[in-house]
Amino acid sequence: MPDSPNRPPRLILASSSPYRRELLERLRVPFEVVVPAIDETPLAGETPEVTALRLAEAKARAVASKPGADETALVIGSDQVATYDGLQIGKPGTHEKALAQLQAMRGREVLFHSALCLFDNRSGVAQSVDVITRVQFRDLPDDLLEAYLRAETPYDVAGSAKSEGLGIALLEAIYSDDPTALVGLPLIALSRMLLAVGFPLLGAQ
Repeated sequence: MPDSPNRPPRLILASSSPYRRELLERLRVPFEVVVPAIDETPLAGETPEVTALRLAEAKARAVASKPGADETALVIGSDQVATYDGLQIGKPGTHEKALAQLQAMRGREVLFHSALCLFDNRSGVAQSVDVITRVQFRDLPDDLLEAYLRAETPYDVAGSAKSEGLGIALLEAIYSDDPTALVGLPLIALSRMLLAVGFPLLGAQ
């Protein structure tokens, strides 16, 4: 059922990530979570930035186009790709792959591409942005990396470094224009997008 003219559009987070859900809760607005069903495999020859932006928009559009979807909803899609030396680093999935990721990244600077898409189902317009975070990793020995992995089990996090938890101890420095981007949902960029389409953040009308 369409929303009344005085009622804000439904806000939907197209994600299975509990980290993105926790971040969106900071804005103190009602929202729903719908898990998108898309293939997240990078395409051949695709740059990390293009991969992240493509998947963020694909997630939002997949949820917006589901049968019975609210035609007046705003749908948030987000995706993150880590990279160093031009190599893409995804979610490890296993302890062994996570350890290999951390070993490869120690003592190095890694770029995290946190792509965000806000799809307005009323107009069909998508706002998209890639927020880049530069992360300098400490040069830590294997025993400390193993201890971290056993304590945090960050196998569903791109790059295995869960910065909102114990993973912060792996990092020497973080450089970003949006402090929540590294966790997976750039709230500064999202707030700008929501305000641009008239969504009532902070009670604004």
